Amino acid sequence: MAGREQLYETLDHFLAALDTGDAGRVAWADGLLYTENNVALEPGDGLWNTLTARGPYDLRFADPAHGQVALFTCVEETDAVSPCAIRLEVMDGMIAGAELVVARNKDEGFPFLGQAFDDKPAMLATVPEAERSMREELIRIANGYFDTIERNDGTIRTRFHPHCDRVENGVQTTHNAAFPLPIARLGCEAQFALGWYRYDDALRARRFPLVDVERGVVLAHGFIDHAGKLGEYALTDGTKVSSPIRRPHSYYLAEAFKIRAGAIEQVEAVFHTVPYRMPSPWGETRPHSA
Repeated sequence: MAGREQLYETLDHFLAALDTGDAGRVAWADGLLYTENNVALEPGDGLWNTLTARGPYDLRFADPAHGQVALFTCVEETDAVSPCAIRLEVMDGMIAGAELVVARNKDEGFPFLGQAFDDKPAMLATVPEAERSMREELIRIANGYFDTIERNDGTIRTRFHPHCDRVENGVQTTHNAAFPLPIARLGCEAQFALGWYRYDDALRARRFPLVDVERGVVLAHGFIDHAGKLGEYALTDGTKVSSPIRRPHSYYLAEAFKIRAGAIEQVEAVFHTVPYRMPSPWGETRPHSA
């Protein structure tokens, strides 16, 4: 079983090959599943052809017990910089699975400007042993976040630290008065308590392939489906608002949750638009590597 540093070495070797555009430098395992933005590709296609630079942002996690390693970073493709999440499944030193999410905002997806790819001390910190949760509990807390946002009616189905912040596609969407939507001025729990995200009809095909117990991080993948039929609705404080999504629409996401003392402290997400109710080549679950 590979340790944390060995998994990081495999990730760095993958990144070095990606930087040169040469997928042949990577040790791929038989039966490899390689996807970019939820579409199965051959290694060497997609980002391998278009990457012109990789930014210094390096937020990485590892799950040695299950042979998983992941990175949140940003990538340049000629005239655009995009958030990127990379997850690798490692088996016997070879890559058995690779899942890339590139939110190419210049083409589609997140409509807001002001992206910043800064280190987040909360995400990087090791959780003191007295404040750690076991794997199953960490997944339960992260899944409770998805339960809270699905058909969001104000009910909180997980726990948040009061200072919890969320960054989506490089933009902070909590405690941020400069964000175009007023809801972004609030913290994580306060947003959900208002029921703002009622237009999120389903958090589908949830997977939690990587759990970094030492860092208190759960990496999740899945889809947010919007039926588009919701028009005006009332927040829990009585304020009338209109849904920003009025057509069938889905996001595919990679989302990392930092959990300390049984509560979510920080959230980092990369997501992009896919065809409505698009299925995943990864299915609901995937066998763990070792």
